[in-house]
Amino acid sequence: MENQNLVVRPFVAATDTKKLSGIWLDASLVAHPFIGESRLLEQRQLIEEKYLPNAETWVACRMGEPVGFISLMDTFIGGIFVAPDQHGRGIGRKLITHAVDRKGELSLEVYTENEQAMRFYTALGFYEVSRRATDDEGFPFENARLRLKG
Repeated sequence: MENQNLVVRPFVAATDTKKLSGIWLDASLVAHPFIGESRLLEQRQLIEEKYLPNAETWVACRMGEPVGFISLMDTFIGGIFVAPDQHGRGIGRKLITHAVDRKGELSLEVYTENEQAMRFYTALGFYEVSRRATDDEGFPFENARLRLKG
């Protein structure tokens, strides 16, 4: 099984920050092209300076190298990202399983235009509880709030 060599470990700021923000950027460029590259590049600094240090972050590693991560704020998934060249290998599923085992239930918001993510979360048992027409910065990108009970 491909996940036999996959280890989930706690975030280490000194060694993980740049690598995880790179995974975030690469995955965001694929999943969120509607946001635009320039805006995503601006957000990368916030990922490094605000979001990663202030969340409970777990890093998925294959052969010692980070390939994905999940950041939690209590039971809310602030972000889950997998390196694009690692998609389809069960890394996201393993990160969700790790988080739900720790928290019991999870919630998140996802851009509805990210159809692959919507299918992924639905396949894992997440269900929609609400929608809003704009993102956190007021841009017209619809978000769905999803929940999973463990």
